[in-house]
Amino acid sequence: MKRKITLACLLVLSLLIVLTACKANQDMQPSDSGQTSTKEEPSAALPEQSEVPEEETSSPESEQSTAEEKEESEKMMQMRIDDVLVNVEWEDNESVEALKALCESKPLVIQMSMYGGFEQVGPIGQHLPSDDVQTTTAAGDIVLYSSSQIVVFYGSNPWAYTRLGHITDQDESAMATLLGNGDVTITISMEEVK
Repeated sequence: MKRKITLACLLVLSLLIVLTACKANQDMQPSDSGQTSTKEEPSAALPEQSEVPEEETSSPESEQSTAEEKEESEKMMQMRIDDVLVNVEWEDNESVEALKALCESKPLVIQMSMYGGFEQVGPIGQHLPSDDVQTTTAAGDIVLYSSSQIVVFYGSNPWAYTRLGHITDQDESAMATLLGNGDVTITISMEEVK
């Protein structure tokens, strides 16, 4: 009788081992790369949890590249009329490049004087390259006159100038208010773009 019980226990144990091996073999699925991976079934006792991405951590290398990007940030030439910052669309020419170089290390401050009831004129302090062309200016135009003077218009005038830029955020009335009530100071500087 003991033999029958031992034999029955061995038979049940063998059957359990075979069933466990079959189940493990069934859970092995081939992946797209031809390798096998174990498929885990979610536990019935635990609810399924969605994956939460890990927080990005910054390495010393990424912090260094961010610092370098800040150092290499682009600078733009800006102009103020007295204390008013005006938006200027600068020309792409040799004169503007020379003006940028002139104010790269420190702002260029120009004392302007009213002239003719339509413009303010001021000395730059040195000669810049010029390519004068006969033109009729409009309010907001910024030009180089005689290679050494900057002129900002609040009216119109036909003459030979080298175009430097145009103030885009002020209309004719606003330009007359900024420039038509007495001498002004113009400051041109290179500022980091934000």
